[in-house]
Amino acid sequence: MTFIAGKHIPRRTVLRGLGATVALPFLDAMVPARGLWSPWSQTASAASLDRTRLVCIEMVHGAAGSNAWGASQHLWSPADTGRAFDLTPSALSPLEPFRKYLTIVSDTDVQGAEALTQPEIGGDHFRSSAVFLTQTHPRQTESSDVRAGISLDQLYAKKFGQDTPIPSMQLCIENVDQAGGCAYGYSCVYTDMISWASPTEPLPMIRDPRMAFDQLFGAGGSAKERASRRRSTTSVLDYITGQVADLSRRLDASDKQRMERYLEDVREIERRIQQVEVRNASGESRELPGAPAGVPDSFDEHVKLMFDLQALAFQADITRVFSFKMGRDASSRVYPDSGISKGFHPASHHGNKPNNITEFGLINRYHVSLLPYFLEKLQTLQDGDGSLLDKSVIIYGSPMGDANIHNHKRCPLVVLGGASGQLPGNVHLKAPAGTPMANVMLTLMHKIGMTGLEQFGDSTGEFSLT
Repeated sequence: MTFIAGKHIPRRTVLRGLGATVALPFLDAMVPARGLWSPWSQTASAASLDRTRLVCIEMVHGAAGSNAWGASQHLWSPADTGRAFDLTPSALSPLEPFRKYLTIVSDTDVQGAEALTQPEIGGDHFRSSAVFLTQTHPRQTESSDVRAGISLDQLYAKKFGQDTPIPSMQLCIENVDQAGGCAYGYSCVYTDMISWASPTEPLPMIRDPRMAFDQLFGAGGSAKERASRRRSTTSVLDYITGQVADLSRRLDASDKQRMERYLEDVREIERRIQQVEVRNASGESRELPGAPAGVPDSFDEHVKLMFDLQALAFQADITRVFSFKMGRDASSRVYPDSGISKGFHPASHHGNKPNNITEFGLINRYHVSLLPYFLEKLQTLQDGDGSLLDKSVIIYGSPMGDANIHNHKRCPLVVLGGASGQLPGNVHLKAPAGTPMANVMLTLMHKIGMTGLEQFGDSTGEFSLT
């Protein structure tokens, strides 16, 4: 018995203040006390504890290892398949501490991103993102009659995300145009968005951490209230101090400590966002001119803020589904922390020169090196009888293979997390030539509860993940 009054509190307990709605992490006190059993309470607890969280991360421009020479040097995936593989030479080496949660699937193709007609030739950068999570060839159009397919994350959200406050969230790092045509006859929505609620309904992405934070925690009931609170550096937690104190008195020590840590994480992330806003409003020149004030100029800082927000949302079961677009096709952004001074897109067009391919591989490795920050965060957060990492599936990949020639063969793909016991991990699998990436995604959906789904995109069957 952990709830001192001998009562339990609902899993959906939230603390409310003026324009603030702060959901709580799972506490032992949310388990019904003896004698208070009810089918509703048991079901509510089981749903939040047992449902797998899903994160789908797209990184554009493929990988150095998708090129023939890069593959011979194992610049993306390791040389050996099975479980005794060496990650050292590959871009995946930063994932070594989490290899028990790592499933590498090499050499799958994303046929839906290829040009099918002569007018589509050359437009690979501008349709690929729409294919990543739908595995469906998009209609070439610059008008509003866009069409692709329902994305993996939205299929999952429709089945398992309807009992959370937010069924799914879509985040991105790069700027989004969201209007008009981009190039080669494709609407910018294909380039800017990876989640599709229906074949004709792409879902907008949130780039600004402030917007994501406000959506998660209802910070300020109106734009005027939100702006006022930011100017005063008031925290959303300042509006619920009385409720926090009242609840704390009724929790045992372990639950109180868990709640305090969670609320401190909320406050710390909000503080970091406020610091970014102050810095960007100072009048000093920015590396990202025109970006919203809440968007850090640092790629590293931006990505980590977005990962922290996802971890908080999972912890409080605000949502169980995220899509996260970490790059935008044809971006020439430079990543100083990678050690490479070339822009991302120019570096991907390496001209088959070994030195250039190696440099592109270092950019790939840098991007992968940001994942352990998120994995470690999830691993430290308990959710019932396991960690959030044990109960998550994180898909990381690209719908492009060798960006130098704009092909979509041998595309990079890894899966992380325990999937609630459904993924054994610590394995490198190599697909037979011509295997659709959709086969892997279909199998993953079956693993996380969507057993009735017979086909996804251009899938031809399941792909064993053991």
